[in-house]
Amino acid sequence: MTTFDRLAARARALPPLAADLLVVAVVGLLTGSDLAVNDPGYRQADALSWALFAVSLAALVVRRRRPVPVACVTGAACAGWALYGHIGELLNLPVIVALYTVAVLGDRRRTLWTGVTAAVVSGVVALIVGRDVVNPQGLPVLEMIWPLVPLLLGEAVRTRRELLAEYAARAERAEAEREREAARRIAGDRSLDGVRVVMLTTYQVDAYVFEALRHGAAGFLLKDIEPDDLRAAIRTVAEGRGLLDPAVTRRVIEEFARLKAPEAAGAERLAVLTGREREVMALVAAGLSNEEIGRALIMSPLTAKTHVSQTMTKLGARDRAQLVVLAYETGLVRPGEH
Repeated sequence: MTTFDRLAARARALPPLAADLLVVAVVGLLTGSDLAVNDPGYRQADALSWALFAVSLAALVVRRRRPVPVACVTGAACAGWALYGHIGELLNLPVIVALYTVAVLGDRRRTLWTGVTAAVVSGVVALIVGRDVVNPQGLPVLEMIWPLVPLLLGEAVRTRRELLAEYAARAERAEAEREREAARRIAGDRSLDGVRVVMLTTYQVDAYVFEALRHGAAGFLLKDIEPDDLRAAIRTVAEGRGLLDPAVTRRVIEEFARLKAPEAAGAERLAVLTGREREVMALVAAGLSNEEIGRALIMSPLTAKTHVSQTMTKLGARDRAQLVVLAYETGLVRPGEH
């Protein structure tokens, strides 16, 4: 990594306000040095010029929150300098930064209208100021072009960010789709009945993860999980126990249930269960452990565990997580009932 790359990375890591103040400081240093030059032929370094300079810098502080008004203020200050008689290349710098911000934080339509307005205003100012220039016809054309440069640069940067974000989102969706398909194939292969699947995901609530649970995944973990916790979770699944914490199971499955209506054939799927097994299944979906189910139904934890196992066998559920999914899908349990 080069020195420039390291400096750029540090600048991007700055808080927004600190970054804005840094931009103001750099623009102020460059523009102020140009403003302070005292060429005999121009009015400069007087009270009006410094006032316009101060207004431009103050406006740049809020360029992220009010990009278009800031572009108008800095553009008016730049035009004021030119009409007043102070000619300096770096006096365009505040409005250049403002126009870049308009494009990089906006959309293509706003950038287009801003570019048209800025080019027309700049050309009119050039016509007024350039009446005494040797070739006044060429000056307005040149002055109409320079405001478009920062707008085009900002548009290019914004488009690149959008494309990268879209690419990342598509890659993540494709990865999730592959994971879900892998879980479905493993669950559907009878020769892999002893294989248990743990999903790793970026989000706590994700439709692809829920679909994977439906197809037999034992549970899911967030990708930022600590290594020790991941090893413990794998051991838990390998021992045949449920991976998801009961409270977490209930929360994420209820979210899934809100997105998916109960199956019309839910009653038929539950017909193989006894009344007691349905009660046990509902309590599993409520997030209760075997001990809590035993207390609720006045039975021993071992009896509760037996009922849970029999219910899973009759419904073809591989574990408690999939049993919870089935409870919501069939309409046995609805969000908010427990």
